[in-house]
This record gives sequence, structure tokens and C-alpha cells, in this order.
Amino acid sequence: MAIRTYIEDGKKLYEVYVNGADSRGVRNQRKRRGIETLRKAETVEFELMRELATLKEGRSMYRWTEWFDECMKRMKLEFMPSTIAGYESQLRKWIHPHWSDTDLNKITKADVYDVIFTKCENVQTQFTRRNILKMVKRIFQLAVEEGVLDRNPCAGISVRVTETVLKVLTVAEVDIFLREASRAYHRFYPVWAMALMTGMRSGELFALKWTDIDLDGRTVSVSKSWNSKIGITPTKTRRSRIVPVSNDLARFLKERKLKYGTEEFVLPRLSEWEHGDQARVTRDFCEGLGITSVKFHDLRATFITSLLARGESLARVMSIVGHSELKTTNGYLRKAGVDVQGGTDKLGYKLPNESQGEVLSIVGRTKS
Repeated sequence: MAIRTYIEDGKKLYEVYVNGADSRGVRNQRKRRGIETLRKAETVEFELMRELATLKEGRSMYRWTEWFDECMKRMKLEFMPSTIAGYESQLRKWIHPHWSDTDLNKITKADVYDVIFTKCENVQTQFTRRNILKMVKRIFQLAVEEGVLDRNPCAGISVRVTETVLKVLTVAEVDIFLREASRAYHRFYPVWAMALMTGMRSGELFALKWTDIDLDGRTVSVSKSWNSKIGITPTKTRRSRIVPVSNDLARFLKERKLKYGTEEFVLPRLSEWEHGDQARVTRDFCEGLGITSVKFHDLRATFITSLLARGESLARVMSIVGHSELKTTNGYLRKAGVDVQGGTDKLGYKLPNESQGEVLSIVGRTKS
């Protein structure tokens, strides 16, 4: 705190300067100039000190970037590093430039709408736009849960996207795919075989060790995943699960263990896989065979829809593939057509039987 004098246009004036920290430890400064008397300067100093004391005792409002940083600290305890990296890259690029110094409680629903649909006009896809909105909504929701805000300004705002067509291989195509990959000794054959027989995610397969497989108990324990940026991590849902081993898979694993059982990992360390090119390799191989052009992750979708189409229960499939929400598995259920199967058998009308009579012969009349 200080009261200083200075000369301006030949006249003696006073300047008051005070500083202090608010309830979160953030430094705040206050300054007033042009005060004509010392007594007035002392009064101004007292008022500014009282203002800072109020900030220290009470709860001051976070600015957007301050609350964002606080959320990232908290979310690191709960979410995967890749998820945190997504928040950091997307929101710093698209949101921070517009709200960096704005108090959290000053951001309105109209502001959210403007940023998502106008300021982010260069966002390439509606999927990205929807994800940005989802992240922003999460940041505000944390503020509501912590009592920083009374309401979430994102409430009622949504981004409509066209549902993507889920690509899967048919049973006949899977037979062709695996048979030709095996015949060609394709480097990805063991990886593709495991994906189609377990429904495991790419990172989970990459992290799979022989110690995770119980051939006597016919189970695969899935508790880890692998990420090219940070290495071994927990699974996507941070939950472990057990995948049952079928007869075909048991035979495949036993044969592979005889050859590679001394190695740490079950599957080969392929450079394309390590660099994230497994989708391209899978698609190119399918196109070369003339079957549905699917990407690597679609092999998981093929596994799920194949089980559902053959009557496996929704709950059991969720458990095997590690879905944490029913709506995720339901999407595959629609693709498999299980929920509508037989739905047209109860129609009250039929097509006419076009073969009601039998034509024995047609004799042509000859001209005389």
C-alpha cells in the first residue's frame, strides 16, 4: 500500500496503490490517480483496501481460462491422458481465443451458441463441432457441481450430426478375409484373427501379454491398453474384463504359444501398427479381396454384431467387449437387425401366389 505525490500541469496530486490476494491466492492490484488532497487519498486507500479484503474473504469468480486450468488438474485424476490432451488441444484452439479473460458467470447461452456455430465456422466436421460442445458443456458442468455456477449455459444446445453407417464384414466375408490372410502369411493375420475372435480394441491387443491368457480356464484378461504417445495405460473405461476363449481361438493360441511363448507379448510388434496405420492396412487388404472395405476398428464391430445376430444377450456382449453404457451396444444391435427381426411376420396381408396353376405345354398353331 502506498500514497505517492506527483506533479501534473504544475499542480501537486496524489496517487494511491494497493495490492493483495483473493480467496484463491490470485494477486489483485488497485490504483487511483488525480486525487487532490492527502485526506481524500487516505479515504480512497481505505476503500480500496476494503475492496481487496472483500475479495479475500468472499468467493471471486473464475475467468474461463482459470477454471479450465483448474478442471484439467481435477480431470487428470479421473480421465485418460489422451482425453486430457483432446481437451487441451481442442478448447485452447477453438474456445480460449474468445473467452480467455471472460468471467465464467458472464458467459451466456447466446455466447455458447455464437462460439460453437459462428466462431468455430472453420471446424471441419459436425462430429468435431459436437465434441467441442461436449467438452465445453463438461467444463461448465463441473462449475455447477462445485457451486461456482448456478446453471450450465450449454443446457439445451446440441449439434446434429448424420449418423455414420457402421461397416461390418458378413460371415462369408470374414471367412474369405481370414483364409486369404492366412494363405498369404500376411503379417497382420494373427492381429486380425485375435480382433475378430475377441472383439478387443487395437490398443488392448497391442498390450496383450501371455500372462493375460489362461488357456486352461479358456479366458483372456483385458486390463491394459497401449497408446503410441504414452505407452501402456488402463483400458478405455478403466475397467478390467474377461473375454471367453472359443475352441477355434484356443487352438490358434496354443499353436502360437508353441512358436512365440517365450516372448512377452502375444502379438507381433508391427511398425504400421505402432504408427497407427492398421486401419489403412486392413482397408487395403479388403479392397484387394473385393469384400467390404472396413477399417481395423470395424473388426470389433463385426465381432459384436455377429454375436448379437446369433442371439447372444445384450448384457453378455456388453461384458465381453467392455461397453460401459447400454446405448453404445444398442447401436450395434440396430446394425445387426436383432431388435426388428421377425417384425413383419405379423402383417395381415400376403402377396398372391403367382403359381396357382401349372402350365403343361404351349402348342403353337401352324399355318396351313
